[in-house]
Amino acid sequence: MEDRQELEKIINELNLYKSQAEIIQQQVEAIQGSILEIETLETTIDNVGNEDPLSTLVPIGAGSFMNAEIKNTKEVVMSVGAGVAITKSIEDAKETIDSQKKELNDTLNKMLDNLQKISAIINQLSPRAEQLMAKTQGMEQPL
Repeated sequence: MEDRQELEKIINELNLYKSQAEIIQQQVEAIQGSILEIETLETTIDNVGNEDPLSTLVPIGAGSFMNAEIKNTKEVVMSVGAGVAITKSIEDAKETIDSQKKELNDTLNKMLDNLQKISAIINQLSPRAEQLMAKTQGMEQPL
């Protein structure tokens, strides 16, 4: 009976760790998406910056675009959160982007480290659970 209780305890722990790993994996994917967006912004600013005037296509929805002209490429209007946006010079925008990118990469590395630790715990608990499962199933079989 003691083996069965230990098995249930380990299975509960494994389920908890697997749930945590799934949540962290989703957060990792979201952060990777944010990093990709920032890298796209960075590339766009590098390609567009200080090139007045500039013709481009602007998305208007449903896969449709309109031709537009950007008259001022020396400034960027950037979101600072809570629905607030401010105008920044290209240089200030690049500094902000670098800071955001560093922060996201630091967070990503911490999450990947946590994910690795959780995976190690799962890998450590799984063999014991399998051993107990085999042992308890062996006890249940009539001779």
